[in-house]
Amino acid sequence: METGFAHSLGKAALVAAIMFAQPSHAQEDWRQVGSVAHLPALAGDYFALDSREVGRTYHIFVRLPEGYDAKPDARYPVVYMLDGDSTFPMLAPMHLLMHYDDKLPEAILVGIAYGSFDPSINKRHIDYRLKMDDGTPGGSPQFLDMLEKELVPRIEAKFRTDPDRRVLVGQSRGGSAVLQAAWRKPGLFWGHLASNPGREFETRLLYGMDLPPPDKPRNGYLILASGSADWDYLRGTAIEWRDAIAARDDLPWDTRFVNVPGGTHAADLGNAYRAAMRIMFGTPE
Repeated sequence: METGFAHSLGKAALVAAIMFAQPSHAQEDWRQVGSVAHLPALAGDYFALDSREVGRTYHIFVRLPEGYDAKPDARYPVVYMLDGDSTFPMLAPMHLLMHYDDKLPEAILVGIAYGSFDPSINKRHIDYRLKMDDGTPGGSPQFLDMLEKELVPRIEAKFRTDPDRRVLVGQSRGGSAVLQAAWRKPGLFWGHLASNPGREFETRLLYGMDLPPPDKPRNGYLILASGSADWDYLRGTAIEWRDAIAARDDLPWDTRFVNVPGGTHAADLGNAYRAAMRIMFGTPE
């Protein structure tokens, strides 16, 4: 999906980027200026992460649970969202509404954003790939190292998190990165949601389908969500994953396949997120 997903949510993300993005000297008072101060469903924090592992800057948006300051002893699951330029302004308010309607536990939501859809700035086509179309190395190893060594420790040092309940969410090529994280960084995340993930360059399979299980104790979830109206080649590969992976009992996660009836490639991440969160946190149907 390299451009389709980005442009399908472009307007919403552009608004969020304008609201959130502040010059570095103004980051401390971002909540007091601009329209973001009047959006409580997105309230929390923002910081720029200058990654040594990747060599680029990411914009990190944090939505804190309602009543966070009033409950100093409470700790919360953390949901890390790839493609945060689009996914954070969409899923952060949705999580709050799921807390109301589905009794989903409140969580700290972290959007990992680039600050633009311009490919000269937005490097998702590199960060989420192990190998590029021309056979040269992608940037996924460095990106996953950034998550493990820089972002997760910073979030856990700054906020009251539950380190046993980290969740990683990705859509399309971001879903590929979620699968890569599950196999290559086992134990870093407890829950994984790969929504309509892309295939790997060399194998034309979803990552992990041809690999042995990671060596880790069985714990947590690996959930693949697939829209029934996704692009034919991706839908077909997702069904192959369902048949080859979801039924296995030798993997170190509770592995599930979520079918999204009528779901298209880019526009049904919200439905996939709702279904996966209900599975992970055991909320009633």
